[in-house]
Amino acid sequence: MTSTITLAEALAAGPVVLDGGMSNQLESAGHDLSDELWSARLLAEQPEAITEAHLAYFEAGADVAITSSYQATFEGFGKRGIGRERAAELLALSVELAREAARQAQRKGVARPLWVAASVGPYGAMLADGSEYRGRYGLSVDELERFHRPRLEVLAAARPDVLALETVPDADEAEALLRAVRGLDVPAWLSYSVAGERTRAGQPLEEAFALAADADEVIAVGVNCCVPEDVERAVETAARVTGKPVVVYPNSGEAWDAEARAWNGRSSFTPEEVLGWRASGARLIGGCCRVGPEAVAGIARSLKA
Repeated sequence: MTSTITLAEALAAGPVVLDGGMSNQLESAGHDLSDELWSARLLAEQPEAITEAHLAYFEAGADVAITSSYQATFEGFGKRGIGRERAAELLALSVELAREAARQAQRKGVARPLWVAASVGPYGAMLADGSEYRGRYGLSVDELERFHRPRLEVLAAARPDVLALETVPDADEAEALLRAVRGLDVPAWLSYSVAGERTRAGQPLEEAFALAADADEVIAVGVNCCVPEDVERAVETAARVTGKPVVVYPNSGEAWDAEARAWNGRSSFTPEEVLGWRASGARLIGGCCRVGPEAVAGIARSLKA
């Protein structure tokens, strides 16, 4: 652990700054992510690039780095000819690279506590066809639990500070993930991708958040990779339904075209918005896709002014 206090303790004391999008930071450094493994491909090919991306966010003011394991799965690596043993090594490496970035940041004078969140993307992220923004894969809760548990075990064994169950489009998948984290001895946050006041699969957010209300493993509940305009009502609902600290990290407001594998539209994200989110109950605040170090620096300034 790179901090002397736990993330849960820090959230009880005040707001904590998350990082921004890993993929856009890697792309801005010239890396091609136009394949199904996305940023996870660099775990095998250029791991130092991932450390540099994490470091940029720590230096910008982020307190928490989310690992590059969002799209890293045994099945996804298997499609590329990477066996299970090597895939497990790469999953564990994602945590170590974030840890190394934290060590480098501290050697460069960053004196505040830093934490590492191991990213666990939804089943749809492995499919790489945009279904992570729809849910309803045709799988049962039991089948989704069996999919998620093996990589959660590997990531938990690498001892991150927290497991980030993120961009979850469907309450059924959330139920599977909440089952799968039991007994791993690592806390987690649960974050839905939403549209308006519903999950991407169409369930009311009150029902979706309620699944985590009594889950002892879950230290924060909220939303990510949604447009900024959908955040405030979701934060209010999460805080009211669960009584837990709320995590929020929207994307820039642009839209993802899964077929073209490109973003389009205009950004609507402004760092000043975070003060309203904090007032509504958000405590773990950052950005997702297309939100870079400059915006994270703005978030940190707003929250810590």
